[in-house]
Amino acid sequence: MNEGGYGLAIAIAVVAFVFILLAAAVRILREYERAVIFRLGRLIPVKGPGLILLIPVVDRMERISTRIETIDVQRQEMMTRDNVPVTVDAVVYYRVVESADAVVKVKNFHKATYLLAQTTLRSVLGQSELDELLAARDKINQRLQEIIDEHTEPWGIKVSLVEVRDVVLPDTMKRAMARQAEIERERRAKVINAEGEYQAAQRLADAAQIISTQPIALQLRFLQTLSEVASEHNSTTIFPVPIDLFTPFIKGLVRPASGHSGPPPAGEATS
Repeated sequence: MNEGGYGLAIAIAVVAFVFILLAAAVRILREYERAVIFRLGRLIPVKGPGLILLIPVVDRMERISTRIETIDVQRQEMMTRDNVPVTVDAVVYYRVVESADAVVKVKNFHKATYLLAQTTLRSVLGQSELDELLAARDKINQRLQEIIDEHTEPWGIKVSLVEVRDVVLPDTMKRAMARQAEIERERRAKVINAEGEYQAAQRLADAAQIISTQPIALQLRFLQTLSEVASEHNSTTIFPVPIDLFTPFIKGLVRPASGHSGPPPAGEATS
């Protein structure tokens, strides 16, 4: 091979070496990515997004995403405070806010957050009663979020939301709760019925008191009943007529008759 051939081979080798260096030194980060760089083992300021340059062999980079991530806490069985076995699962939403802390202060922040959420879920639900778990789930979610976020804050992790997704009860507990709900509905129906009877009795007592002070009201009610029966039935109905109906008429007849003089007393002479 002549000198021209050697020169061309060297030039190609130099170009390939430069290309390899550029490929190892140039990194392009997306808007939601950050670069945690260790230069000879020492942490340097976080870089990104955009184009960054690394020193080959000297720098080692870890790419961190700052988008919201989700952790699916698998279904697990536990006991509530009132000794009811339940099976629950949850989902955790978190994001990295301090990329350097997420790399330096914890080995695997995703796994560490998952294990922390799993143990916290068991601990918090174990301190809650079944009624609270079913009716006040928002409070339990808030408590879980606060506890997990407090522990992950030193790692540069922000837990924004924790949701208890599903609560599975044993079949015996479901039947007992259904029976309890049925008994509660029966109790409410009986209370409403008793309240209606009480109000009706109260109204009847008020009506009786009014009628006792106004005898004419009883007569009007009696005549109204006769009218209703006569208009609805094409048959002969015999009613006993109370003497009270005729009392006003009797008094009217007795009063004029008391004004006339009667026969003379015995033994008195007539003229």
